[in-house]
Amino acid sequence: MLELNSPEQLPVDYEQLAVAIGKFDGIHLGHATLIHELVEFSQEASFVPAVVTFDRHPNAVLKPGSIPGNIIGQKQKSELLDELGVEVLLTLQFDDELAGLSARDFALRVLVPLRAKIVFVGEGFRFGSGGKGDTSTLRELGAELGFRVKEVPHVELSGLKVSSTLIRDQLDLGNVDIAAGLLGRNHSVTGVIEHGKKLGRTLGFPTANFSRSSDGYLPVDGIYAGWLVADGVRYPAAHSVGTNDSVAEVPRLLESHVIGRDDLDLYGKVCTAEFVGQVRPWSKFSSLDELVIQIGLDVVRSKEILRMIES
Repeated sequence: MLELNSPEQLPVDYEQLAVAIGKFDGIHLGHATLIHELVEFSQEASFVPAVVTFDRHPNAVLKPGSIPGNIIGQKQKSELLDELGVEVLLTLQFDDELAGLSARDFALRVLVPLRAKIVFVGEGFRFGSGGKGDTSTLRELGAELGFRVKEVPHVELSGLKVSSTLIRDQLDLGNVDIAAGLLGRNHSVTGVIEHGKKLGRTLGFPTANFSRSSDGYLPVDGIYAGWLVADGVRYPAAHSVGTNDSVAEVPRLLESHVIGRDDLDLYGKVCTAEFVGQVRPWSKFSSLDELVIQIGLDVVRSKEILRMIES
């Protein structure tokens, strides 16, 4: 997939593009449906499927005091879009200048240089300064500037609109299984494994400690069954998210124990933790002995959850 930071970087041999515009801050089922339509149309029309997105949530500029956490990071977004068949990804820097563009100027500065022939947007799409532009505006501009517009309806599950807000809400409740249904895949966090205090190893349950700069939204504090992916291998794991105040740890850590393995050297490697189900909420223990007993129970329960999923 070709990745750009400016529409002017598009090579001259990319003549006809089908373009989807959006934050795509979760690549959930709704986003995936839009991208599938984009790619399917492009294959039939011999167009190049492209996505226009942003380097941060618009609230970082428009509402700095209300910035939602990222469900996925930029690298995760890029990889997921590539897997869905997108061939060109334009990531625009969302700054005051971009936020101040009128709907017309946005089309002239972004869609015209991209040589867009059709533009795909989600239901309720807004763009331009103050969100004054909508799908009707985009269609009017398309008639003038030479592109068509396709609006893709919201996707609903159990009567609820699939949205990044709903997914964050479920992760904040520890419902990683529900979040997975809304995402169409297991929620995951990807990052470099760092050296920790190695307390887990002394307790008989060594853990891989994810960097605090890892990509992906941390669910509410608790213990989760899931998988740890390292070097292309998927290991059964128990993930711990929490402040770990039982042992005076730094707040909001993700630690992963690979079940049945104590011989893995993961330090410095980029790994992925997939969340399958919550084992229990976060708890504080009065002694290390109580903690060790509970960790053993957590590992057993994690194995049971993963076994049920596989069967």
